[in-house]
Amino acid sequence: MTLYFRARGASLCAIACALSAVPAFADEADQRIIVTASPIIEEAAAKVARTPGGVDVIAAEDYQDKLAVSLRDALSFSPGVYTQPRFGQEVRISIRGSGISRGYHMRGLTLLQDGIPINSADDNGDFQELDPQVFQHIEVYRGANALRFGGSTLGGAINAVTPTGQSAPGIDMRIDGGYFDTVRGKLAYGYADDRADAWAAITADRSDGDRDHGRRKALRFNGNVGFRLSDTVETRFYASVQSIRQKLSGALTEADALDHPAKGNFTGDQARNIDSIRLQNRTTVQIDGGRIAFGAFYNAKELYHPIYQVIDQNSEDRGVFASLDWAGDFAGMPVEMALGTQARFGRTIAKQFVNNSGKRAAPTAYAIQKAQTINSYGELRVAPVADLWLIAGGLYTHGARKIDNRFLPERSGKADFDTIAPKFGLLYAPASTVQVYANYSRSVELPGFGELSQTPLGGAPGFTPVGAQKAWTAEIGTRGRIGIAAWDISLYRATLKGEMLQFLLDPDFPPFTFNADRTRHQGIEAGLDLTLASWATLRQMYQYSDFRFRRDATYGDNRLPVVPRHFYRAELRLGTDRASISPSVEWAPQGAWVDYANTKKVDGYAMLNLSAQAQVRDGVTLFLDARNLTQKRAIGDISAVVQYMGQASFYPLERRAFYGGVRARF
Repeated sequence: MTLYFRARGASLCAIACALSAVPAFADEADQRIIVTASPIIEEAAAKVARTPGGVDVIAAEDYQDKLAVSLRDALSFSPGVYTQPRFGQEVRISIRGSGISRGYHMRGLTLLQDGIPINSADDNGDFQELDPQVFQHIEVYRGANALRFGGSTLGGAINAVTPTGQSAPGIDMRIDGGYFDTVRGKLAYGYADDRADAWAAITADRSDGDRDHGRRKALRFNGNVGFRLSDTVETRFYASVQSIRQKLSGALTEADALDHPAKGNFTGDQARNIDSIRLQNRTTVQIDGGRIAFGAFYNAKELYHPIYQVIDQNSEDRGVFASLDWAGDFAGMPVEMALGTQARFGRTIAKQFVNNSGKRAAPTAYAIQKAQTINSYGELRVAPVADLWLIAGGLYTHGARKIDNRFLPERSGKADFDTIAPKFGLLYAPASTVQVYANYSRSVELPGFGELSQTPLGGAPGFTPVGAQKAWTAEIGTRGRIGIAAWDISLYRATLKGEMLQFLLDPDFPPFTFNADRTRHQGIEAGLDLTLASWATLRQMYQYSDFRFRRDATYGDNRLPVVPRHFYRAELRLGTDRASISPSVEWAPQGAWVDYANTKKVDGYAMLNLSAQAQVRDGVTLFLDARNLTQKRAIGDISAVVQYMGQASFYPLERRAFYGGVRARF
């Protein structure tokens, strides 16, 4: 059985075993799943196994034979995660239609590294600071299943976990490269003894990109050190430092995207340059029946971003968190409880200038932006009968946003938000390796400064009142493993009010955001793995996405743009852990709508890829990653518009490319 299939098998098997557990759950789960994967993945899968909804664990081994430059490469086979390239490391990441109208950066998801948000305090985020090649595994919590991370949004949370000196001792090296002058390198080292451990990694990346004006380079450091202060107390310090330089190829017209996919936009020498540092501490204390965790974090970032204007921002975010997890018995019934809170406070000095070929010219905006977001949650779980858990909980969100406009004081403003998002669910295990679940929950997404500070036509940036996006989501699903099949299937329906939708009025101005009246997001998130033989495994992921207005005064029941209704990926791995070859296909049988008026839809496509690996000696592996072998030309991603009139709103699929490399562990 191949290693990547063992990794997913562990996740599914651990989840399936979760319900039949009592306080001795960990011991029983270990006995059932230890033969299917590494202990690291077992532990991660067992942790998420108590969630009554869509969750997933992706091991680093799952994508180690690919040029994983972004979360798209790492999350390609995570059910329900829609990832599409724009250019270079700029990708779209959406879960259940989160942020589908956002044509840049990311909205509607909470991104975390080692449990600490990298989103700003206003909840807007950049994913470029996450480097997949340093992660041990990635945890995906879809929708309200992200409760324990303080995730209150429609999309949920993605938590990337780095190794420690205990989990990854020794030296780990990697170098890869290929088309478009791409070269990347990684050097990591881990050490552990009885009282302390440490792990650190340096990664470097440069490429000219598969489109003109898409050059990038980055240098990153990630590390942590842990101390066992006693048999019950452990503390760990984390540090992450990034220097990222990216030219932006931009969107194209449909004709250029299909006929000239290598074309890029040189106007204004558009770029995104990021220098950032993140520091955090987490201390855990084992108590009778559970664990207490608490800590603090500090993030600082400088963003120099020439686009339609030069955006020049310096931001600082700091926060604290605490949680309690406890398990015991009450009146003869197993009971579990989780309580926690997370508070984030941010301050951004936001300046804008006329863009003179990528340089600052005359100032156009200057504001001090302050944000705070406090999420507190509680969850109670009771097992009235064997193999059945009933869950009730909720999350309280407080948010404050203030814009002190120093350039135009009359365009200053502030907004406060307080809301509760309850959640109800059940978990049932009809067999030892099969689980079914259902939940009903509310999600709340607060507007960030990208929505609250907008530039009207002919005006200047300033406060713009935008309300919170709220939704009730019903979800049912099943996951587990029987015989040759391992599956993970969820069906959901979300009824939204005030969805934040974004559109372009003019290509020379930034997008505008408004609150829609009522919309609906419903769909299927499915993963199915088949062990066809000891040397052949098939991995599959399918999404059905039906997102639309509901009796809207302007758009009626029109479908929302950007995400196609059907999307499918499959990979057939042939071989062993010593050597294998893996052809894969990505298929969108129907393209997505471009505009809210539903006057323009792009075509579907099918793209063929291939990866391979060969272990030349113990600890040393060569690998190949070949993409778009048939040189398919199609639209990969879309920036939504109100009504299509030939706008430059399209991003082509990645061009054909071959990459290869070597990785070694000692």
